[in-house]
Amino acid sequence: MIQAGLADALEAWLSELRGVGGRAENTIEAYRRDVSGFLAFLQEHEGNGFGTAHLAHLTTRDMRAWMAHERGRGVAARSLARSLSAVKAFIGWLAARDGFDPSAVLMTRSPKFKHRLPRPLAEDAARVMIDTVGEDAREDWVGKRDAAILTLLYGCGLRISEALSLTGGHSDPGEMLAIKGKGGKERLAPVLPVAREAVRTYAAVCPFDLAPDDPLFRGVRGGPLNPRMVQKAMERARMQLGLPASATPHAMRHSFATHLLNAGGDLRAIQELLGHASLSTTQAYTAVDTARLMDVYKSAHPRAR
Repeated sequence: MIQAGLADALEAWLSELRGVGGRAENTIEAYRRDVSGFLAFLQEHEGNGFGTAHLAHLTTRDMRAWMAHERGRGVAARSLARSLSAVKAFIGWLAARDGFDPSAVLMTRSPKFKHRLPRPLAEDAARVMIDTVGEDAREDWVGKRDAAILTLLYGCGLRISEALSLTGGHSDPGEMLAIKGKGGKERLAPVLPVAREAVRTYAAVCPFDLAPDDPLFRGVRGGPLNPRMVQKAMERARMQLGLPASATPHAMRHSFATHLLNAGGDLRAIQELLGHASLSTTQAYTAVDTARLMDVYKSAHPRAR
């Protein structure tokens, strides 16, 4: 339990991120966990009298002590880098509010880690995955539900959270879906005929009333579908198909982007379809390989022909 003043400062920052920054609730909760852990460490490290005024006097030694503590309890470099980023954002906000120099915190180096690129499924594996999930369910409507969701992930590049946020008003989707992604950013996602048909097929057999403002995808008891149920369906299917553990709902979205790129899709257009704020994110996400870049270079550059 952190001291009341520290907790109040943290909540004020999170409220601003939520209201002004438009951050997603999952992001807000991750920031709360990361910064709360940091403040709890400082409180224990410095004593219970530690309060918000002391944050203006944090040193490089304090930051190193916290990071060593985190690594000592088994926190991976990637997770610690994420926590440090949240701490820097919080201290930077507090410094601007209270008028102190946050350099010691902001100059703390992030631990190095190797970026893991998501692994796409092969085109035939993605199609077979959708078919297997659709056929493997105990109830026909559940199989059609899961197949529709995976078709949206692979056919439209949706995140699992975006697919599960669709409502009954999308039970007969048109050619475009208005999607609200991370940070409340909106984009239009084209809907392939096969995806429209998959959603319509599911909606026709779903045993629950799909009112326009209610969730489109339902659990077996009629409530909003838990994303873990989609993950479990894919786990069962990949065991049958002999696919690796990387064959997840996220990999279906990644496969969408990679297969578009391999077919000659424009990286900027794929960035828009995925809803990425930065092109560099799309480049990493689609795992652009050197051979493909060289092929594009040789075919496009006047001096290379």
